[in-house]
Amino acid sequence: MSEHVNPGPAGHEPSQFDLMRERRFAPFFWTQFLGAANDNVYKNALVIFVAFQAASMTSADPDTLVNLAGAVFIAPFMLLSATGGQLADKFEKSRVIRALKVSEIAIMAMGLAGFLMRDVAVLFAALALMGVQSTLFGPVKYAILPQHLKPEELVGGNGLVEMGTFVAILLGTIAGGLIVGAGPDGPLWAGSLAIAIAVAGWLVSRDIPVTPAVDPGLVFNWNPFTETWCNLVLSSGNRVVWLSMIGISWFWFYGALFLAQFAGFSRDHLGGNETVVTALLAVFSVGIGAGSLLCERLSRRRVELGLVPFGSIGLTLFAVDLWLASRGLSAPSVAGLEAFVAKPAHWRVAFDLVMIGVFGGFYIVPLYALIQERSAPSHRSRIIAANNILNAVFMVAAALIAILLLEAGLTVPDLFLVTGLMNAAVALFIYRLVPEFLMRFLAWILINAVYRVRAEGLGHIPDDGPCVVACNHVSYVDAVAIAACVRRPVRFVMDHRIFAIPLLSFIFRTMGAIPIASAREDPALKERAFAEAAAVLARGEVLGIFPEGRLTPDGELGIFRPGLSDILERTPAPVVPMALKGLWGSFFSRAANGRVMRRFRGVFSRIGLAAGAPIAPRAATPERLRAEIAALRGNER
Repeated sequence: MSEHVNPGPAGHEPSQFDLMRERRFAPFFWTQFLGAANDNVYKNALVIFVAFQAASMTSADPDTLVNLAGAVFIAPFMLLSATGGQLADKFEKSRVIRALKVSEIAIMAMGLAGFLMRDVAVLFAALALMGVQSTLFGPVKYAILPQHLKPEELVGGNGLVEMGTFVAILLGTIAGGLIVGAGPDGPLWAGSLAIAIAVAGWLVSRDIPVTPAVDPGLVFNWNPFTETWCNLVLSSGNRVVWLSMIGISWFWFYGALFLAQFAGFSRDHLGGNETVVTALLAVFSVGIGAGSLLCERLSRRRVELGLVPFGSIGLTLFAVDLWLASRGLSAPSVAGLEAFVAKPAHWRVAFDLVMIGVFGGFYIVPLYALIQERSAPSHRSRIIAANNILNAVFMVAAALIAILLLEAGLTVPDLFLVTGLMNAAVALFIYRLVPEFLMRFLAWILINAVYRVRAEGLGHIPDDGPCVVACNHVSYVDAVAIAACVRRPVRFVMDHRIFAIPLLSFIFRTMGAIPIASAREDPALKERAFAEAAAVLARGEVLGIFPEGRLTPDGELGIFRPGLSDILERTPAPVVPMALKGLWGSFFSRAANGRVMRRFRGVFSRIGLAAGAPIAPRAATPERLRAEIAALRGNER
């Protein structure tokens, strides 16, 4: 586990939970929490009401109506998400949210009327309108966060939102089911609860701060089909964002397929009744909530793409183990939760579901944060709308594929196995197309499995614009250690021999590192490196450089070479001095005789990374930089 010490004014280490006390986040969090809960209160109440009382209201088959309910709710996401994206980009977002919450009150009043009249048509019309309301809220839900949160708060904020969403789904599902079945007046109470939650959501939404429109001049396209196509084309223009959307949609495919099988899995393999189904949903939701909250800690408050491959590995491994744990389980009879927990084999099943949820949180939160961070603000909501469209398509595909595989003779545990193996194939496909995910994973593993990092002063690195980070050169993995801690991508200039080290070479190439040689070795390579380094700064990026030009043979600072001065003459930029501490003597450092050192300090060895105040380009002489880095490093090598 790595550490990131960045104390606030009172020595308090920043936490995502601090956001729950701030107006820029808390009212929005509770608004979306209540909205997600209400969706599921009403939807589950309707499903149970129809399943048990449809025979007295209509001649339609109850099972058909239950399956139709899911389609009615999800259909608007495919048809109207693009419209929601336009609304969120064109208008001030807090007004849009409040208007949607007012409509929710009216829709829930319609639902209550449907329960009172025992009218299936009215109930389904309210469900369809609830789907429309949720569809229009979706783009606002994620697009509003980058306007109120700092870049280093995005992962924590998204983690809280994902945790809150799944907890709200769980609570809403349980509440809707329990209340609607609580006697003859159950449907009345369920409808009344939905209205009360809608009113509470509107009251909370009034405290959401003003969130300016990002594209007020947007010309509204009322045709949902052409606008949907335009949004998909717009999203595909950014390769990383587009493939992140595919990754998110795959997660919803995976999750929808799993969740849809809980009832049959409980009944046919675990011998559990409706209470056990709810318990399975609960442990899965708790897992996702825990994984979502852990993301901030594991990523050190940055968008850490390395967690995505880590998450996908867990999604496959625990899906396979769930299949293994389910083999041989039979259900001669159906019993409640007490009988379920009495069997040790069932605890393994519950553990697998929790871990699938945890790794699902690791997988999904960074992807949502990445889309928010790398989408242009002017059309971020439309990008998120396109993501919601893909999510809906993948969820419908999950239902169809599950039906086909079950019809082909697969059991529910077999379906879990197939889904886990499909997840591995999809993950490999995405990581092959975007090596940045795999690179970040390898860097994250190194910096979390081998070292514990104590980073300080990284706030001196500007959030945008060009700058140079200049650091002492202690080991072969210095660039990886720095890149794993600095929020912004860093393009390092490094010795061509280190650049060519197997495995590390993949990381360095994916990071966009710039190999360099001395003028005596390869003058052409040196000139190309200087030209590319200057171009990096000209594009407003962060350039990393090791002014010593070689690894230290004794742990001490060497002579700083003048190469950085040449680069700054071409493209001036502030220079942030930086010092690595504690890496000398590790396996990745080099002894005076040129050999790799063999003294291993052990897993979770503590290392430090300290950054100082920026130095103006003209003042960033080799002598000044050496003195600054020596002071930052102190006596710790």
